[in-house]
Formats: sequence, C-alpha cells, structure tokens
Amino acid sequence: MRLVSFGPAREEKPGVLVGGEIVDLLAVDPSLPATVRGILAADALARVAEVAARAASVPARARRALGSVRLGPPVTEPSKIICVGRNYPAHAAEQGKEPPVFPLLFAKGPNALCGDGDAVPYPRDTGALDYEVELAFVMGARARVGGYAVFVDLTARDLQRREGQWFRAKSFDGAAPMGPHLVTADEVPDPHALAISLEVNGETRQSGRTSEMIFTVDDLVAHITRTITLEPGDVVATGTPAGVGAHSDPPRYLARGDRVTARVESLGTLSVAIA
Repeated sequence: MRLVSFGPAREEKPGVLVGGEIVDLLAVDPSLPATVRGILAADALARVAEVAARAASVPARARRALGSVRLGPPVTEPSKIICVGRNYPAHAAEQGKEPPVFPLLFAKGPNALCGDGDAVPYPRDTGALDYEVELAFVMGARARVGGYAVFVDLTARDLQRREGQWFRAKSFDGAAPMGPHLVTADEVPDPHALAISLEVNGETRQSGRTSEMIFTVDDLVAHITRTITLEPGDVVATGTPAGVGAHSDPPRYLARGDRVTARVESLGTLSVAIA
C-alpha cells in the first residue's frame, strides 16, 4: 500500500492511494487513528488494507483525484528524524574521508519536514544551500519497519562548517522534503536493490543504488536501538550517494527558483521548489 497525508499544512489527513485516487481513510472509517503515525502505532495497516480493497465502492465524497490536493510528508509528526552520514563509500571518498566503521548519526527537527510539491523557503544566514537524496524508512509498531519513502536532506553548508554542530544547518523549515507516499514494507522486498537519483532543474546531479550502502536498514535499526527507542512514525534517512553540491568542482549550490527532484525506484518521485 501507499499511504499519504493530504491537505493543507498542519491539517493533513491520512489516506491510501488506490489507482489514481486518494481514499480519505477517516471519511470511510472514522474510528481509524487521525494520522499516519497513529495508524502505524495502532498496528492498523490491516484495517487500511480493508478500506483499500473496497475502494471501488467508496462514496465519491471520500475520494480525491491524485494531483487535486496537496500531499504533505507521509508522516507529519514523528518524534524523531535520524539521519546517517557518509553511508555510501563514494560519498565518503568525494569528501576525502574514509568510510565510517560505525554509523554516523545526526538529527533533524520535525519542523523540517515538507511534502511533494511544496516550496522550501531559502533559509536566512546561508549562501551555500546543498542537497542530498536518501532512502528513508519509517518505523511501524513493535519495532518493525513500517514503510519507505523518498527523502531529501537539505543543508546550509556554510552554517554547518562555521557553527561546528549541524542542527541549525539541517533543521531549518523545509529542510527535509519527504514523500510522495509511504510505501509499506511488504511492497519493498529488498530496500537495498533500488536505484536512487536527484536532479536540479532537470540535470542529474546524483545517481546510485541503495546496494552501495555501508550500513543496511537492519544494521541501522540494530545500532540505533541499542541506545535510542525508535517509536512508530520515527523517520531514519539512510545516507546519500556521491554528487552533492559541496563536493563538486567548483561547488554547485541551490538558488532561489531551482527545482529539486528526487527519485527512489519503486517509491516514487519527490519534487520541491526553492523559494
């Protein structure tokens, strides 16, 4: 299944994508949790599947044409967004660094999330806005991976370098585009066999495969949960292949008006504009 959060920002409702339509889950079954995170926490994916199976008989008032409504980030209120640094050997090499011997973790604030088609305000205090495409996984109930989505890690590189710590450079509003859907784990038999790429204004800047990851999804879950409880709806972004702007020669940063388009095979295409 493909779960979505649709509607105006901070007012998103959970839906399931069936064909070219979004089925409004709360309109069909008001007893379902009111968010995708809540659905994951309640282990209610089977109930969502029941709604999807009878989508053809759902009243028109409970369906929306895909493209007629805004898609927010599939999970709108995670307790944590954990990102992984240098998890692709070629990305480590372009930085002149050795691959890490254990996962390098950092955090983004939930305020950074935005959805497919959203405009990302160019952040204050930076002139070096960079991009990184990533495979993200989202935790389901009972410490299982609930699903996968496309993720973009936007970074103010000059702030990152100048301030030493990374949080402000990576947590400005809109710094974590995610979507367009959450594809449930049963539809992704091998998350380590997917093509992954990013374009800026139609030009390919990054291209790789998730098979290149040093630390797999299972590795990351095992490592993180040694010290951190992963709650349903928590997002883990698994790192980026080579080709980021900071390590191009010369560096190639984003500017206002640029469109960033990220793709992960089987998961869809995510596109945002820099405003």
